[in-house]
Amino acid sequence: MKVIWKAKDFGQSFKNPVLTLGNFDGVHLGHQRIFKQVREKAKEIGGDSIAYTFEPHPVQMLKPEREPFLLLPIAERLRLIGELGIEVAICAPFTREFANLTAEEFVRDILHEQIGVREVFVGQNTTFGRNREGSVPLLKEFGQRFGFAVEAVEAVEVRGAVISSSRIRKLVRAGDVKGAAELLGRYPLLFGEVIHGHGRGSKKLGFPTANLKTASVLFPKPGIYAVWTIHDAQRYPAVANLGWNPTFHDRNFSIEVHILHFDKDIYGHLLRVEFVERLRDEVTFRGPEELITQIKKDVAQAKKILKVD
Repeated sequence: MKVIWKAKDFGQSFKNPVLTLGNFDGVHLGHQRIFKQVREKAKEIGGDSIAYTFEPHPVQMLKPEREPFLLLPIAERLRLIGELGIEVAICAPFTREFANLTAEEFVRDILHEQIGVREVFVGQNTTFGRNREGSVPLLKEFGQRFGFAVEAVEAVEVRGAVISSSRIRKLVRAGDVKGAAELLGRYPLLFGEVIHGHGRGSKKLGFPTANLKTASVLFPKPGIYAVWTIHDAQRYPAVANLGWNPTFHDRNFSIEVHILHFDKDIYGHLLRVEFVERLRDEVTFRGPEELITQIKKDVAQAKKILKVD
């Protein structure tokens, strides 16, 4: 997938462009339905399939004091969008100037004049433009004026409720990664660089861990999880600990991953962690021996969940 880091003036023309626009946080099943229709329509008319998104997320720019809430950093969102078959991603820098574009200016100047869009697919609750003044009905009016079609894609429901990024965030915050996975169509994940930690996992406990430095995103509820880790395109079963290691009175929040049957030196490498199921809360143990006993139980439970030896 080609990624264009501009809001406009792309320096290229598009062939019969079919486009969707949004933040696409999580790239969940609802987003995936939209991408599928964009891809199919583009193929039908011999056009380019395009996702128009924003970085940073508007809330991050307009309300920088808000705590991390995104499910995915932009790099992971783009990776997943590309894997879904979209050919071009336009990632617009969301600046104050861009935020002040009216809905009409955005459609006329960017979608119509710059991109020359032929058809737009959006979710039923899509908003755009200054103060989120643009709506699906207004986009359809603009489409009639500027000569492009607009399709509001039916929302995806699971267990009688519409899938949304906000609904998934609530599940992740609560540690219900299984419930979140049902709405995402994949496991919730974190992505980061392996850094040096305290070194206790290997030296004191006999369970070496990879400590992750991640982007500013929403973490699952602190606790112990059965996870899959991906390193150099290979998947490994693992157990992750998110929290403060109360047994050792740590003051800083950490993400530590014990990868099963793994002995590579991966400091400085990138690691992707997929959260499968929450095992338990963090607990303060009386000492290392008691903690080691519990870790062995956690590993055994994770192996059962992940169906590995």
